This record gives sequence, structure tokens and C-alpha cells, in this order.
Amino acid sequence: MVNQNNGVEVLRLHRLSGESNLKAFCDVSFAGVFIVKGIRVVEGKNGLFVGMPSRKGKDDKWYDTAYPLTREFREALNEVVLGAYEQEK
Repeated sequence: MVNQNNGVEVLRLHRLSGESNLKAFCDVSFAGVFIVKGIRVVEGKNGLFVGMPSRKGKDDKWYDTAYPLTREFREALNEVVLGAYEQEK
């Protein structure tokens, strides 16, 4: 699977079926040198959004384990991941 922008490439996307808000998981490559697994496509009250991998802390709250540092990069990541999700329909 190739949906690429600014060095961001979706390598694998696994769509989920059913009524869950979780719609897909994907693995994303950054500049061909770094991969983040477990990025999620989620249906929220305002539409689809990209959720970063997270884990539960000792306080039972969920914390992202990887995340974009700039708004511009988050927008590029969202565009590529949601584009790949729509392309798989």
C-alpha cells in the first residue's frame, strides 16, 4: 500500500468491521527510515481522526507513545492515513 506525502507512507492498513468506533489500524513509515505501528483510525463525534499508539499508565490514564511535534506534520500524517483509509473502501 502506498499513500505518501512529505516522506510519510502508509505501509499496511487493516480495516476492522463491526459497529466499533475503531475503524482501522495502520503502520506508517517516516522518510523510509522509521516505522510506527498501531496508528488508529477512529470515528469520533466530529468524523474520522487519527489516533496515535498509546499505553495505559499506572494511574489508569492512556498516554500517547509517539506523536507529531508540529501542527503541520500532524496535518500531513492525517492526510496520508485518512487518504489510505478512504482508498481501501
